[in-house]
Amino acid sequence: MLAEAAGLAGAGGALLAWGTLIERRWFALRHAEIPALRRPGRLRVLHLSDLHLLPWQRDKMAWVRGLAAHAPDLVVVTGDILGHPEAVEPAVATLAALSATGSPALVVLGSNDFFAPAPRNPLGYFAGPSRVRPGRVRLETDRMVAGLTAHGWTLLDNTRIAVDTPAGTVDAAGLADPHIRRDRPDLIDWDRPMGDAVLRLGVVHAPYLRALDALAGHGANVVLAGHTHGGQVRVPGIGALVTNCDLPRAQARGLSRHGDAWLHVSAGCGTSMYAPVRFCCRPEASLLDLVAAPSL
Repeated sequence: MLAEAAGLAGAGGALLAWGTLIERRWFALRHAEIPALRRPGRLRVLHLSDLHLLPWQRDKMAWVRGLAAHAPDLVVVTGDILGHPEAVEPAVATLAALSATGSPALVVLGSNDFFAPAPRNPLGYFAGPSRVRPGRVRLETDRMVAGLTAHGWTLLDNTRIAVDTPAGTVDAAGLADPHIRRDRPDLIDWDRPMGDAVLRLGVVHAPYLRALDALAGHGANVVLAGHTHGGQVRVPGIGALVTNCDLPRAQARGLSRHGDAWLHVSAGCGTSMYAPVRFCCRPEASLLDLVAAPSL
């Protein structure tokens, strides 16, 4: 019995070491093709989420900056950029490298862009979505947004805009983070004409069903989201155990459908500084090649 217990403890320690020391820094670039454009063509979208950036994470910053070499036509970041009160300047400098190519860059914010992380019992996620507790430190959100705006980024929280891309005009609508109930679809002018848009894009941090329903219900045929971390710790053969929202676990990572819309959920490329582990869920960014819908 003692030998078995020691063996289990050793295996558990090895898995923990893998998840904390290796896998959470083993960045992956995913590729997917989405048949969603309203006319023939191709639109390459770089989707990042959940950097949870800490000011000393030079390897992550370098990897994100290097993604500019893939020459995306559009860059979208779906929130939770910050992971520390002193990460504003490193975050702006890192993301500035992606907009420096001249490609349009869109961002929505997540709860961790407003409040600093705090210790939390990981088992609490099984009781339902997390909540922002009183006393959490407010971050310099406005300073980060001002810095990103100065480098060509557009904040899309509860806003709809037209974006010029090589494939044509993209009609893009974003919701502020539903996880902290900042989503206000009623503030968006859904009726404003956008011309002959090649794509109607929805963007949101946390893929709560009410937010997905609002975006898809107003015509978005592709919705990008983050927040779930893909489960962060996945069990082989089972997948994600939690999504930290009401999205079904089977949709916690990657491409799926929500009604008539394509939904892409990024597993993100970071973790909370108080839970620095990933298992069977490498940190990631995604290159999404949008092509013509099959009906064309």
